[in-house]
Amino acid sequence: MDVGGNGGGLIVNNKQRAMLPNKSRGEFVRNQRKDSEGFSESPDLEFEYADTDKWSAELSVLYSYTEGPEFLLNRKCFEEEFRIHVSDKKWTELDVSQHRAHAMRLLDGLEVITREKRLKVARAILYMAQGTFAECSSEAEVQHWMRYNIFLLLDVGTFTALVELLNMEVDNSAACSSAVRKPAISLADSTDLRVLLNIMYLMVETIQQEDTADSPEWRATRETFKTELGSPLYNNEPISVMLFGMVTKFCSGHAPHFPMKKVLLLLWKSILFTLGGFEQLQNIKVRKREQLCLPPLPEDSIRVIRSMRAASPPASASDLIEQQQKRARREHKSLTKQDNLDAFNEKDPYKSDDPREDEDDNDDNDNSMEVEPFPMERDEVMPPPIPHPPSERVNFPKGLPWAPKVREKDIEHFLESSRSKFIGYTLGNDTDTVVGLPRPIHESIRTLKQHKYISIAEIQIAKEDEFQKTPLSGGEEDVEMCSTELLYQGILPSLPQYMIALLKILLAAAPTSKAKTDSINILADVLPEEMPTTVLQSMKLGVDVNRHKEVIVKAISAILLLLLKHFKLNHVYQFEYMAQHLVFANCIPLILKFFNQNIMSYITAKNSISVLDFPYCVVHELPELTAESLEAGDINQFCWRNLFSCINLLRILNKLTKWKHSRTMMLVVFKSAPILKRALKVKQAMMQLYVLKLLKVQTKYLGRQWRKSNMKTMSAIYQKVRHRLNDDWAYGNDLDARPWDFQAEECALRANIERFNSRRYDNNQSNPDFLPVDNCLQSVLGQRVDLPEDFQMNYDLWLEREVFSKPISWEELLQ
Repeated sequence: MDVGGNGGGLIVNNKQRAMLPNKSRGEFVRNQRKDSEGFSESPDLEFEYADTDKWSAELSVLYSYTEGPEFLLNRKCFEEEFRIHVSDKKWTELDVSQHRAHAMRLLDGLEVITREKRLKVARAILYMAQGTFAECSSEAEVQHWMRYNIFLLLDVGTFTALVELLNMEVDNSAACSSAVRKPAISLADSTDLRVLLNIMYLMVETIQQEDTADSPEWRATRETFKTELGSPLYNNEPISVMLFGMVTKFCSGHAPHFPMKKVLLLLWKSILFTLGGFEQLQNIKVRKREQLCLPPLPEDSIRVIRSMRAASPPASASDLIEQQQKRARREHKSLTKQDNLDAFNEKDPYKSDDPREDEDDNDDNDNSMEVEPFPMERDEVMPPPIPHPPSERVNFPKGLPWAPKVREKDIEHFLESSRSKFIGYTLGNDTDTVVGLPRPIHESIRTLKQHKYISIAEIQIAKEDEFQKTPLSGGEEDVEMCSTELLYQGILPSLPQYMIALLKILLAAAPTSKAKTDSINILADVLPEEMPTTVLQSMKLGVDVNRHKEVIVKAISAILLLLLKHFKLNHVYQFEYMAQHLVFANCIPLILKFFNQNIMSYITAKNSISVLDFPYCVVHELPELTAESLEAGDINQFCWRNLFSCINLLRILNKLTKWKHSRTMMLVVFKSAPILKRALKVKQAMMQLYVLKLLKVQTKYLGRQWRKSNMKTMSAIYQKVRHRLNDDWAYGNDLDARPWDFQAEECALRANIERFNSRRYDNNQSNPDFLPVDNCLQSVLGQRVDLPEDFQMNYDLWLEREVFSKPISWEELLQ
């Protein structure tokens, strides 16, 4: 056997290994395990999940490295305008009134007819939004002037002018038809759009950043801008709806020159700013539960997840084969096992911290296909346990991280089965009558009711059912016109097309996707006009393209997750409508395809060149780039945006499959278990939690052999995922074994969604039976009816045929 851990390629056979003393043998095996399971010895990733990355990082991803020369072009355009109207003073030396006067002049320049002049003025405004960096000596100073200039630009009305210009560029049919005819689209085809989107993104991203040093005027400006951005003030629709329209136009092939990364980044930040991030979602949830008189949440999920520790991943396939070979060689030897209590070590549920362990510990490794001996047999060969020194005493977990939950439906099911078992009758939905049931059942029901959880969605579904049953007496529904409701109303008519477009772009940006002739080109705003001619330029472009794709995945995953979570809180059927169209557009297999890669390589990818990132590149002297420096990348342990994207995609998958048997079966059919299990190699608690949740919902369908072979994964699920009392996910006894009619399940849900959308939003197609009727004879006869021209010409014939020639029985009419 070749052991790489000692650095010398030492060959050690079984006989030589047996001659090693026990302590050396344990060290030998530990070294061997470290080499074969390199990932399991890796440290926890110090990653804190948040709405966005650091502000500087979110600014830098807006620009591709190919756009680098445009920073100086923006500066030149600004300085030309500045020298014409202002003396030789610097921008930073002027007072507020002079700043405002020049900003107003630039705003007027946006209204000129000539495209070239308009672009020069737009570049000058972009230079202001970038912090007039030529007069700054540090990144902090650039960010300070960015905030000042952007609030100034917003105050003079720049954003509204930019939206109008963007609308004009989107509707520019000449540019669209020119781009469609071009065989290869480059950065130059989207110059006007990129400049406008850059300014808008910098404004939204900067204004949403709260700072304790902000003046009261700036705070008021931020709130006003937030309201306007989410209201249908721009072109009678929220800004997000216009950006969704750009996404679908791009995917349809009518506008291949659209800079899609910038559009998606602006769309994400607009949704995040107007609807709110994860902290705001938690606050909205708490407020809504109070309004519905529901008990408070058992815990703050954000804090619980942040306090979790990552677990070591299960063993890899090569290790398992090696373990089985070892077992075959030593099957007649005595077994030495560590104390089983070490399995509950809070620090690491997968392996012991005991330094005396040897290779026999591998008996408990995940996926081992060999059945362990019966406990009584095992005790006969086990030596007395070695006492641990005080410093190595086992630490038991203090408790499970989540409070268990029970649904009303679970209590009803438990009572029905208990009644039919002990008494032989059922009472339907009655959860109070316990007559005739034994005392342990009473205690069980009391425990279940203590942990009963009523969700906001259950209340919303019950209210909607009531509205559908009693459309006349139910009264008017009081709909709160919040930003989420306004956005849903805006995207409702074309929501299926928006979801398909986002998933198409996600597929094109996924690292596992192969280049196909029919796939869309998402690199229009990263490829230069002239392709690279040197190795260094090619490497730089390669990094740029990979970074570009990573940013697109990050933006789309964040958009989908934010929309799903906000729609679910606003009304569950809004969430279900979006979720169903994602499922119909093959979102589930797409996400699984995304994870069917070396996920550790993706998360630790170094597709960035820090010296070229904004604002570093405009303040410091740039060092000479070499192939070695590009290969080395940055010094970070992981790539924040890639880990953020992975967690978002796992959360979306959880949202789509939760409580949906048909979609859970899709996970089983697409063989997601081995793909998800490989994702457990990432030692980050939040990501592991959502992987374990997805494994938990399908465990009962994977069979007994899978559960027996994956006991470590089962233990991790028990430790980290919330328990649903009387949910036998780990055993699969109640498999709902009747053949599920999955199509019927989705069709029933779709019918409920359509009824909800029709009742609340479709005013034109109201049920005629429920419309008010005019019973006044005078008003009915007094209405003017416009008769067609041919009817008026043949009026005498109509009278003869329909009135005079037909006998009328007046007696029957009167009766």
